[in-house]
Amino acid sequence: MSPTSYQLLHPALSITPSKSFLDWECIVTALEVYLQAYFQKNTPDTLELPFPELPAGHKSGFVSIIGKPNAGKSTLLNQILGRKLSITTPKAQTTRHRIFGIDSGEDYQVVYSDTPGLIRPRYKLHERMMGFINHSLEDADLMILLIAADETFPEDDLMALAQKTQIPKVLVLNKVDAVSEAEALSRMASLASQVDFVAALPVSALKGHNVDTLKEVILQHLPEGPPFFDKDQISDRPERFFVGEMIREQLFLLLKDELPYSTEVEIEEFEEDEQLARIHATIHVERQSQKGMIIGKGGSMLKKIGSRARPGIERFLGVKVFLKLYVRVTDGWKNRDNSLRGFGY
Repeated sequence: MSPTSYQLLHPALSITPSKSFLDWECIVTALEVYLQAYFQKNTPDTLELPFPELPAGHKSGFVSIIGKPNAGKSTLLNQILGRKLSITTPKAQTTRHRIFGIDSGEDYQVVYSDTPGLIRPRYKLHERMMGFINHSLEDADLMILLIAADETFPEDDLMALAQKTQIPKVLVLNKVDAVSEAEALSRMASLASQVDFVAALPVSALKGHNVDTLKEVILQHLPEGPPFFDKDQISDRPERFFVGEMIREQLFLLLKDELPYSTEVEIEEFEEDEQLARIHATIHVERQSQKGMIIGKGGSMLKKIGSRARPGIERFLGVKVFLKLYVRVTDGWKNRDNSLRGFGY
């Protein structure tokens, strides 16, 4: 689908053309008027499209969620949306892409960017991931700086990024249920003194504590404007992307040590009808020895990955799923430009 003219006005939407908020009948009608004027030699300078009327004071904007690995960015997005969109695991660096999560109400639409955790790049993959963070801030209307209350490592690089970002910023201290109230207040006061925040508040993204208040604060700092997507759209990504993510989630949950970080999932075939989705996916690894570990003895691990991923995919798609997994060695894919481009980085 082509983006609406609303979408063309916002730089964030130059990334991926998305489903149009504007009814195609409106576009056809406008084109008919334009062509009629053209043949009558009375061509208007601009093509005006009849946009649907919106409630007075309708707000919209783009909000980028930024934080260290395992700060709870994906969990917060899922809690805001009221459904699981981004995958979550106990392992750091689970999120690799920038993912739009769209929260729509009668008088607002907020497009959240879930982003990878801020790290120092070791591979070209990491460089692409950090690029997603920078791009999300370039076109955002508001920044959420998410910090875990129980985090013991310094936040210097995160605070430096916030200081140089010239958009309104909200400090969100997550996982406050993991520390005492005094510790949470002290941590918030220390962080809030380093950057000019428009608001600061504690939350528990996992339990949903104070998330509704956060949503109200976000709306207070967004401009009035039209929606950029259909009101029933929840993301800019296609279904096959999320299917791949659900498989990758199980790799992070089931595989040990550093092995999950050497894997990538590619959806080779995706066919869906009203009753069944047929999906063929390839798990890419960097070395031959890793292939054997993912397949397992007699194919046991590969079967386990598939059986664990399938229920979530079925809930997401709303149909039964036939899932076939393959494993392929793609030597050093994390540092190969062609491989990274093929995987969407």
